Amino acid sequence: MKKIELDQWDRREIFDFFSPLSHPFYSVTFRLDVTGLYRFCKARGLSFYYALIWLVTRAVNETEAFLYTIRRGEVFLLDRREPSFTDRREGERFFHIVTMPCEGELAAFCAAATEKSRAQRGFIDYASEGAELLYLSSLPWLDLSSLTNERDLDPDDAIPRIAWGRYTERDGRRTLGMSVEVNHRFVDGADIGAFAGRLEEMIAAL
Repeated sequence: MKKIELDQWDRREIFDFFSPLSHPFYSVTFRLDVTGLYRFCKARGLSFYYALIWLVTRAVNETEAFLYTIRRGEVFLLDRREPSFTDRREGERFFHIVTMPCEGELAAFCAAATEKSRAQRGFIDYASEGAELLYLSSLPWLDLSSLTNERDLDPDDAIPRIAWGRYTERDGRRTLGMSVEVNHRFVDGADIGAFAGRLEEMIAAL
């Protein structure tokens, strides 16, 4: 983790502009082509959901703007974020929240996420909740077109919140709506575009 010297930071003017706002957050939803990911997971018997969590986390950690945070009034650049995601075991009515490192290759992460989710007995394992979180969720019942998130109105909250809906098929391609909610003090539209582009590249490379 690296402390940012505000007087030397090239984003200082934008950061200062949005800092007085009580709600400096905004959300963007875009279509993501997941055809290649669907085929990859289907051929290998992997969880599509866990695989997309792995990919999204990797893309976030390769997009610098998503790694800024505020601690005790000072700005820092994190080394990486770790996924904290909703999940629901088969046959259960309510969801739970799983938090774990995004380590290893895609298949290994899917196996580890399956094991962690099955073993967890409470709604959330607070011992796993660190300070470098990335909030992820899915609404597989809906074709997502927009989304808002619950939050305390803390303008220092810099945790990205990313969610996606059910994929739909048209002309042989599968796409889904992905919502990205961020703090404008750190993340601009171009940064979301860079994240989306990197995610598309990673899916294409599978």
